[in-house]
Amino acid sequence: MASDKQFVKEITPQNEDFSRWYIDVIKKADLMSYSPVRGCIVFKPDGYEIWELIQRELDRRFKETGHRNAYFPLFIPESFFQKEKEHVEGFNPELPWVTEAGGEKLEERLAIRPTSETMIGHMYSEWINSYRDLPLLINQWANVVRWEKRTQPFIRTTEFLWQEGHTAHEDEADARRETMQMLEIYRDFAENYLAIPVIVGQKTPSEKFAGAVDTYSIEAMMKDGKAVQAGTSHYLGTKFAVAFDIKYLDRENKHQYCHTTSWGTTTRLIGALIMVHGDDRGLVLPPKVAPTQAVLIPIGPPKTREQVVGRIQELLAELKQAGVRAKVDDDPNQSPGWKFNEYEMRGVPVRVELGPRDMENGQVVLVSRVTGEKRIVPQERFVAEVQRMLEENHREMFERAKRFRDESMTDVETLDEFKAFLNEKRGFAYAGWCGSDACEAQVKEETGATSRNIPFHPPVQKSRCLVCGADAKHTVVFGRAY
Repeated sequence: MASDKQFVKEITPQNEDFSRWYIDVIKKADLMSYSPVRGCIVFKPDGYEIWELIQRELDRRFKETGHRNAYFPLFIPESFFQKEKEHVEGFNPELPWVTEAGGEKLEERLAIRPTSETMIGHMYSEWINSYRDLPLLINQWANVVRWEKRTQPFIRTTEFLWQEGHTAHEDEADARRETMQMLEIYRDFAENYLAIPVIVGQKTPSEKFAGAVDTYSIEAMMKDGKAVQAGTSHYLGTKFAVAFDIKYLDRENKHQYCHTTSWGTTTRLIGALIMVHGDDRGLVLPPKVAPTQAVLIPIGPPKTREQVVGRIQELLAELKQAGVRAKVDDDPNQSPGWKFNEYEMRGVPVRVELGPRDMENGQVVLVSRVTGEKRIVPQERFVAEVQRMLEENHREMFERAKRFRDESMTDVETLDEFKAFLNEKRGFAYAGWCGSDACEAQVKEETGATSRNIPFHPPVQKSRCLVCGADAKHTVVFGRAY
């Protein structure tokens, strides 16, 4: 077992260097490789399958609410960005441009899309004519590019995968219903699929999406106390409709501008679930997005191998029949101990052990990746017990993450209190804010923390601004972020 212990030690402990731990885990778990292009990664099969499972479930939810998928061009004419001034100013530092093609200089530069509001706005102006065309509910699964200065695999990369919903409505009330409906889908997905507790609220004006009237977000806390913005939903008003002439003929035969929304989430969800749930032994994957939910490992002497492997293949078939993503590792060249460590490191939620004695007793051994609990169960209840352990793992992961988040939050009255908190601990703080951009900017300048959002349901209501002491208009969550 000495070599097994050494294998685990190759992962840097979280409390020693969290960033190093994160890189160690995703590389050893074989989720990605660095590409030769700065800030870009290659998704390896396990990493991409996590995204496929995320995509599959979100896509199902989107379609249930009436949205349909479409695809729009990767290249966006520069003139499109000039039509909405705030939008182009927000994205200009991150835009890569194509200036030549086919050996010739282009008459107009083409941006590689950072987001698709402008292209989709142009197309909506052609597609929408009457109130009968509304609401128009479109989602796109795509890649986008933003030329980031600091990159980190999954969390912040130059090219990343995402979905972006874009909808057009007759009036503000319908558009705002859409905005909040999609925010709730993100919240429910994060908590009930990824086991990540989130804080739901509205972004401050300085933190909202470039060109939006209002932006709403779900914010998750990582184990180092930093925030990851896990999803956003934007009410765009008529800004993009005016810029791109998205009009419709209403019921009184008058032309009106559409009210539009956009909303999205990205492959940073993969980074978030790693940082929220992982431990010093490696990944701890939420069962619903684990590429392998259960691994079956035969144990015992070589003379019983054929019989044990034969039975374990039958158990595998039962799990697959029940819809559990499972595999057998019967490689004779690796010891059971090595396999136990390997699949713990890869975050497989349930390990199933079967040896000759288990076969004699008509039982199997189940081991939880989350709690480490070892459970001996009859083979006739085997499938149901695996499914129960998967459900228990999800609940335990969510409760652990919520407990950690709640214990890592405080409320502060002053900026000095907030500084002291960040110097001594890690996490988020609830604080009062007067609504001044200057006060918000001072928090960032002196602490490196930003407003994450104005939570819908804060546990406390602050009365004074943490910077200037004036009456607080809002209670805001502040924290350092990725």
